[in-house]
Amino acid sequence: MTTAAPAGVPLHRLLGAELRWVVRRPRTLVMLGVFALVPVLISIGVAVADGDDGPGAGLIGAVAGNGLVLPVAAITISLALLLPLAVAMAAADAIAGEAAHGTLRGLLVAPVGRLRLVGMKAFGVLVVATLAVLALAVVGVVAGLVVVGGAEGQLVTLSGTTVGVGEALARVTLVVAWTLGQLAAVGAVALAVSAFTEHPLVVLASVLGGLIVFGVLSTIPALEWLQPYLLTTGWTASADALRDPLPLGGMAESTMRALCYVAVGGGITVWRMLRRDA
Repeated sequence: MTTAAPAGVPLHRLLGAELRWVVRRPRTLVMLGVFALVPVLISIGVAVADGDDGPGAGLIGAVAGNGLVLPVAAITISLALLLPLAVAMAAADAIAGEAAHGTLRGLLVAPVGRLRLVGMKAFGVLVVATLAVLALAVVGVVAGLVVVGGAEGQLVTLSGTTVGVGEALARVTLVVAWTLGQLAAVGAVALAVSAFTEHPLVVLASVLGGLIVFGVLSTIPALEWLQPYLLTTGWTASADALRDPLPLGGMAESTMRALCYVAVGGGITVWRMLRRDA
């Protein structure tokens, strides 16, 4: 007699509740503060070093006097560990954390549908990833222009050419979108692990340990055949946004790889949650 009414709960209300739960967590706020500090610290370090020893090598060296490079450099550096850590923490709290606190049982017996429950949790993880990447990008642009300098309002690419501020911001937006795709893959795998355990630390250890192993395997020449299957392969493709003409092959390939991980991780999560006892 009471099963029909709850089924009519609008999806936007469920997503709104998940959004409020994610954003209001002190852990999320602290994490966003840390990500906002990353480009600030890089800009200060580059500004100080540039006055003494001159620019260094790689992306960090390209930031000197060229502040619009900073958001791309900050995102690229953070993608190595900090961003996957934030996404893994969100996924661990989403299912394993709920199970550890005893609240998952109530969610599983609630007549909202388990597919919708998985969608809610995936939405929450994606929100965390989006906020983290936007913190790096927005603060990176501001800190780059204010602290480092904007090369007369232009971006000097790694190819030695210059592009206007509009195109530079478009390239930063491209890096943000591409990074979110990679983090969505990490989140999908983390949610799959989270669905099988009641211990959030197991999720963190599994995901971060797996990424470290992937990184090690990608450095072994004898395992070069394995690299196209490793999620971390191509995670430096964001630097391609700073080249002219803009090469999209590396980003496209890594995006397709990430979509495969999203499909597998999402499928495993749905399969497990549909069969999980309340």
